[in-house]
Amino acid sequence: MSNLDISDVVAHVKAEFIIPHEPQAPKEELQNEKTEAKDSSVTDNSEGKDSIAEPPAKKQKVTGTNKHRPKLIKAPRSSKLCKSVWCLRVGEDETNKCSNEKCAFSHDVDAYLESKPEDHDGECHNFRTFGMCHYGLICRYGRDHIEDKRNKVNDELWLKHENSPKVLNVLKKEVQFDLRKRKFDFGKALNIHKMVQSELDKKRANSKKVENGETKENGEDKGVKNEALGPAADDDLIKFTSREKKKIEWRGKTYLAPLTTVGNLPFRRICKDLGADITCSEMALATNLLQGSPSEWALVKRHPSEDLFGVQLCGSNAEAMTKCAQLLDEQTTIDFIDINMGCPIDLIYKQGGGSALLRRQGCLEHMVQGMTKVLSVPLTLKMRTAVYHDTRVAHNFIEKAKTWDVSLVTLHGRSREQRYLKLADWDYINECAGLADPMPLFGNGDVLSYEDYYHHIDNSSVSGIMIGRGALIKPWIFKEIKEKKHWDISSSERFDLLKKYVNYGMEHWGSDTEGIEKTRRFLLEWLSFLHRYIPVGILDQTQKINQRPPLFKGRDYLETLFASRSVNDWVKISEMLLGPTPPDFIFLPKHKANAY
Repeated sequence: MSNLDISDVVAHVKAEFIIPHEPQAPKEELQNEKTEAKDSSVTDNSEGKDSIAEPPAKKQKVTGTNKHRPKLIKAPRSSKLCKSVWCLRVGEDETNKCSNEKCAFSHDVDAYLESKPEDHDGECHNFRTFGMCHYGLICRYGRDHIEDKRNKVNDELWLKHENSPKVLNVLKKEVQFDLRKRKFDFGKALNIHKMVQSELDKKRANSKKVENGETKENGEDKGVKNEALGPAADDDLIKFTSREKKKIEWRGKTYLAPLTTVGNLPFRRICKDLGADITCSEMALATNLLQGSPSEWALVKRHPSEDLFGVQLCGSNAEAMTKCAQLLDEQTTIDFIDINMGCPIDLIYKQGGGSALLRRQGCLEHMVQGMTKVLSVPLTLKMRTAVYHDTRVAHNFIEKAKTWDVSLVTLHGRSREQRYLKLADWDYINECAGLADPMPLFGNGDVLSYEDYYHHIDNSSVSGIMIGRGALIKPWIFKEIKEKKHWDISSSERFDLLKKYVNYGMEHWGSDTEGIEKTRRFLLEWLSFLHRYIPVGILDQTQKINQRPPLFKGRDYLETLFASRSVNDWVKISEMLLGPTPPDFIFLPKHKANAY
């Protein structure tokens, strides 16, 4: 089954819901048309020479990233209102005027309100939830809480939420300044990095001696002097032991995979609401975090509802990863850090990160040992089976990981080369789970229903399962796993789920114009996966993740709309939730794929 070409698999939809295709011409006619087209490509010109028609354009690549996506162009600061003006409450005078003499933002409220697009209908989620909207006059739902050019406040609600954190792991300005000026104290990480380097050098030297046939004399190795007994060295004092580290019981928990772009904070909140136990940030680049990049630090933000949360780091340099581990350990509230060893993207792979670490065992060992010594929280690994499908190497790393103080390994049952074109190799995952014992190992790949989940749990030695694409297609899979039954979710329930996502998005990204458009784009990215779901009530058999649906109609208009593969229909759904799109709005999904 693992070698099955998944593009040929079709889901079993009940006959009454299938929309019949137009009949195709017989193969003989198609062949004749091709022959005629080929003959017509060679014609005689007036000079009696053959004129060869231009060769057809190369077939466009159907995998990878859409590289010509329209970019978000931010409006100039002069067209935006200064925060000192737009956050004033009802009855509050302009006493807190802007203290920045060179402020580039506008302070003319009347001019801003005249140019501001018309507010959307409906209630402002932030105002109704927290008692005050932090976006005040620039909120696109401002008619719900703007009064006489001031921001209304519900004192009863505001008192409940005023001091409660809405998000954790926000980068402090002074830390960002130190990172950018290279003044942050990484002494602990650098000492550990040097210590690990020294230990590995000794280890390699000893292994070379064994290879060269050098034997022990008088019970000692040649060239290796005995260390004097005495007080503990500094290296031992800065190293955490396994007993001092936080312990996590991984077994039996549902785990939402770290998902680039679509695994954002609002989406993780949706999955938490539906029963996910463990959540992890989107992949963050260690070098960008060390530079204090705001966009990269946005990836590690955590909502208070995420009670077991980790950050996934990607890097190719052991020193940078050790320093980043110290930075996150000291400046954020996290439960574990995960090293990305599976990213197949060419840019990451060519730099030696992601799945390239499967070919750099020395670098990985240095990286892991340095990070485990500097961290007070567990370290986990997420890897693929190999770089190439015919040379599986994950089992070698798993045996090593048991000696590296790794808390958990997650194995995605495909190689980098395979991407998602073949089914996950669960036989190999089971083999690796046996080698990993007693260290827990989670499997990953092709789980779209509670039946898939429990089939692998019952027929393999894995400690649990990480769910990625299955959660994007149907995030209620966690609810189904907990209840051990299918949920025939109605179109109105799915719409309510999207409405909740949009509200979470406006909490996180804002309810001003920029925040709403950012929420819209992330919603559309999610809809590019969500449309693959086929409702349980119209299926003859349970949908598998590798199955493409035939052309079908839903049980009502909204269900049919949700199943559309058209970007225009996804945009229409976003307009039902977030109002009309800007005049020249264009959307292309970040990833294009020829595999489900």
